[in-house]
Amino acid sequence: MGFKCGIVGLPNVGKSTLFNALTETSSAEAANYPFCTIEPNSGIVSVPDKRLNLLSNLAKSQKTIPAQMQFVDIAGLVSGASKGEGLGNKFLSHIREVDAIIHVVRCFENTDITHVDNTINPLRDTETIDTELMLADLESLERQTQNLSKKAKSNDIDAKNDLLLMRKLTEFLSDGIQLRLANLTDVEKTRIKTFNLLTSKPVLYACNVSEDDASNGNNFTRNIFDKAKTENCDAIIISGSIESEIAILEETEKKEFLKDLNLEESGLNRLIRTGFNLLDLITFFTVGPKETRAWTIKNNSTAPEAAGIIHTDFQKGFIRAETISYDDYLNFKSEQAAKDAGRMRVEGADYIVKDGDVFHFRFNV
Repeated sequence: MGFKCGIVGLPNVGKSTLFNALTETSSAEAANYPFCTIEPNSGIVSVPDKRLNLLSNLAKSQKTIPAQMQFVDIAGLVSGASKGEGLGNKFLSHIREVDAIIHVVRCFENTDITHVDNTINPLRDTETIDTELMLADLESLERQTQNLSKKAKSNDIDAKNDLLLMRKLTEFLSDGIQLRLANLTDVEKTRIKTFNLLTSKPVLYACNVSEDDASNGNNFTRNIFDKAKTENCDAIIISGSIESEIAILEETEKKEFLKDLNLEESGLNRLIRTGFNLLDLITFFTVGPKETRAWTIKNNSTAPEAAGIIHTDFQKGFIRAETISYDDYLNFKSEQAAKDAGRMRVEGADYIVKDGDVFHFRFNV
């Protein structure tokens, strides 16, 4: 199951630097000029989760396999992108393919690194991208509305309902309201996912700062955090320069480096975890002597759906899920001890998976 977070922002805000640190490569050329990332670079990263190693150690597993998610570094966008300026058309097509957006915002001063607008103003920068995405959505809705109008005239009920919803969405966008912030019903929110609109995707703001501001941020980051609060979304502080240095260090050296900077963990770990939450994902585990593994699934998924993540046959022939919560597994130190204490549950097909569940799936095909 592929979950993609797209890394977006204006040119020269540090997108490719962060992407390279995330994937511990130099695959995305990080140059001091606009559009150095033309085609999107894609990388798979492990999701940091302390629970995984604790479970693996208790089970004395031979292998430990973390959950993974995909990050995509997308070309820098400029004002006028919705009309094809810069690499606008490519940018917009690539961003449609991701599930969530990590919006990197430049919150540092550096005369050696040019800014497309020549001055540092993170709020203006976010508004530039917000505007371009809304304009692109308006154009997309106009095209989709034209296509649906023909079906609606032939008394296609679904087409009529979609047409009404698209007109409602057009009004929101015309009023300057991004669709993720629009007042929509749960049914409407589910339906618009099929329209593939850019401003309906969840957003995380990543404030890229200098090394000196990595611990506490600055006035630029405070403005972005205030904006995020009004939009009911998250923002984090991250220093691309620090992360690029950390990426090439050994684990013990990383810890010492972070300690010297008064940082408890790398900004990338926080970015990955927050991206994970942004996608509304949870983790369940399978634990045994051969391997302990973290698996990723959408929140509110059922036990058979979780079984299907491991193998489609598990879902098709699902019988039951033998389940121990992470806390119980940790408290009793082993599967058998938890079972002996009556803490293993037998769950059926309607069970909703909880974050941290440890599963054995029983199936028959």
